[in-house]
Amino acid sequence: MIKIEDYFNRQIQLWGEETQTSLQNKKIAVIGSGGLGCSLALALGTSGIGQIDMVDFDTVSLHNIHRQVAFTLADEGRSKATVAVEMIESKNPFIKANAYEMDFEEFKRLDLSYDLILDATDNFKTRESINDYAKSINTPWIYASVEEFNGQVCFFEEASFQVFNFTNHTPGGITAPIVMHIASLQANLALRYLAGFPVVKDVLYYLYFNTGGELITQKFTMPT
Repeated sequence: MIKIEDYFNRQIQLWGEETQTSLQNKKIAVIGSGGLGCSLALALGTSGIGQIDMVDFDTVSLHNIHRQVAFTLADEGRSKATVAVEMIESKNPFIKANAYEMDFEEFKRLDLSYDLILDATDNFKTRESINDYAKSINTPWIYASVEEFNGQVCFFEEASFQVFNFTNHTPGGITAPIVMHIASLQANLALRYLAGFPVVKDVLYYLYFNTGGELITQKFTMPT
């Protein structure tokens, strides 16, 4: 029989049994089960959070697999949310994970409650809807986006997402490592918050490689 103290041994060394146990009472929703969502599922699904709900209406396509780490070639055509949940459950015997095979507009009508919502989508319209929904239920959310070798993350609590310019911008492509890198930052913010550690909120982190190949991180305070 697997013991929880053995499975989470390294994290218990980091912050003690009380904090690790507290994570069992936390519930999060990950909106989107593609590149960011897969990496979030992998990172947070094995961290001790009690419940993770994966939300996605889409199915796995061949071009997804190189950067969406939950999926294999055998998963082509299957529900992304369902496959992500299967991965979480195969790695962590102590978690409750649910797949919601629907878009966010349908999901938010279920009127569920969470400690934190994570954006893993790929369009501004859905993120705007997540922001409005999170504000209406007084729940913080973490925004993330990626493109080419660049990415950005923000823990939204009081700031408004409306400061972003909603345009018909077409992404120029995405590398697999930047997806995992940005999801890792997003997951670290989520885990610190859920574990009761300090997190800087309403500040946008923008990460990019300059022309010399140096990784640059800029920070911008988001207006309310």
